Amino acid sequence: MFKIIEKTPLNPTVTKMVIEAPFVAKKAEPGQFIIFRAKEDSERVPLTIADYDREKGTVTIIYQIVGGSTMELDSFVEGECLHDFVGPLGVPSKTEGLKKVAVIGGGVGSAIAYPIAKKLHSLGCEVHTIAGFRNKDLVILEDEFKKVSHRLEIMTDDGSAGKKGLVTNALEELINGGNNYDEVIAIGPLVMMKFVSQLTKKYNIKTTVSMNPIMIDGTGMCGGCRLTVGGEVKFACVDGPDFDGHLVDFDEAMARSSMYKDFEARKREESCNLLKKGEANNG
Repeated sequence: MFKIIEKTPLNPTVTKMVIEAPFVAKKAEPGQFIIFRAKEDSERVPLTIADYDREKGTVTIIYQIVGGSTMELDSFVEGECLHDFVGPLGVPSKTEGLKKVAVIGGGVGSAIAYPIAKKLHSLGCEVHTIAGFRNKDLVILEDEFKKVSHRLEIMTDDGSAGKKGLVTNALEELINGGNNYDEVIAIGPLVMMKFVSQLTKKYNIKTTVSMNPIMIDGTGMCGGCRLTVGGEVKFACVDGPDFDGHLVDFDEAMARSSMYKDFEARKREESCNLLKKGEANNG
C-alpha cells in the first residue's frame, strides 16, 4: 500500500499528491511515469512523475480531475493509501549534453515539463520555460519554474496572467530574438505539441514531445498506446513517452484520443453518482 503524504489543490481542477513509494523514488527520472490503482478493483491509470525525492522516498504526481478514475483518486485524503503504484515506467527524458533548451508546458502538461526543466537546470543547462494556460486561475507551478529557469514566460489565452497569446507566439519571439536552442521540449495537449513542432521544423530546431495516449498495461502488450512516428508504429509505454515531434503523426493521435470520449463521459457521471451516494450515506 502506498501512503498519501501530502495532497494540495493547485487550481480548481488540478491536484498535487506526494506518495510514499521508496522503490519508485529510488529509480525515477524525469519523463517517466507510474501506473496507479486507487482501489483493488479500480482502473489502471498512467500518470507522469512530476517530481521525486530519493532521500524521503516519495514520488509526486499531479493530475487533472477529468474522469471517473481521477475523481476517485481525488476522493482520497492524506494518510490514506493507494492500492497500486507501479513504476518507474517508460524511457527517461534525454537531458545530458544540452547547453540551451526551451521547455514548453501547456496546461497540466506543465507538471510534466517541470521535472525536466529542473533536471536540465541542475546539469548547468540554460533553461527558458514557456508555460501556457487558459487564464490566471489555472496557472500552476509558477514559483517552482522560476527557481529552475533562466527565463520564464507565462502565457494565457485571455491575458489575465503573464502575456496574452499562445506558447508558439512566445517561442517564435524568443527564436527571433537571437536564442539558439539545442532543443525544444514540448509537453501538453496534442494540438499544442503539433503546432510547436510545426514551428520548430521551420527553424530546423530539434524537438521532443511527450505522448500520453490511452494506456492499459504499460508493458507494450496491449497495444492501446500505439502511435505512428516516422511511418513506424511505436508504443508510448515502452518506446516513449518522448518522441521526435517532427516525426509524430499528430492527426492520427488526435483521432485515436477522441475514440473514448463518450465512454469517459459515462464513467465520469457514474463516479459523480457514486461519490454523491457515499456522501449522503456518511451524512
